[in-house]
Amino acid sequence: MSNIVYIAASLDGFIADKDGGLNWLQSVPNPENSDLGFADFLDSIDCIVMGRNTFETVAAMDIQWPYPKHVFVLSNALKSVPEKLKGRVEIIKGSPDEITAMLDELGYERKYIDGGKTIQIFLECDRIDEMIISRLPILLGGGTPLFGVLPEHLMFEHTATDVLLNEIVVSRYRRKRLSATEKK
Repeated sequence: MSNIVYIAASLDGFIADKDGGLNWLQSVPNPENSDLGFADFLDSIDCIVMGRNTFETVAAMDIQWPYPKHVFVLSNALKSVPEKLKGRVEIIKGSPDEITAMLDELGYERKYIDGGKTIQIFLECDRIDEMIISRLPILLGGGTPLFGVLPEHLMFEHTATDVLLNEIVVSRYRRKRLSATEKK
């Protein structure tokens, strides 16, 4: 059972610009309009745990709902989801430990964790097992950081790197957990 991050970041580590914008994600020309492997990734997961800000951003876009899997929105503020998303989106509350346990019990083995604050909270509780980070060759100079303060170091092992469109560096990492002997 895994909690997986799949996200794009600027070279300086931001996932949104200073205004919360995402237009910079279009800074690399994509002449074939490829999804760059996102559909394959979505096929590999069982559900999505998304933060409220990310959910509201995606829900407000003038596009068809892009997620074929059930989405759990982590929020204390939201009371309901738009009518068109009922049955596909559910609001949940709890700590990363509680959410992971609940979703594991429901049979969701591979969970896509999405949204800056949500990712940071799950990392802070050491609840991220894999990360797929796509680095775009742009410096934003500020914005929403991918990573926040952690109570201790978290070790990851590099498992693969690909270069897409000759510019986007996609690196995959797996959480490296120390055995009881190694911790001493």
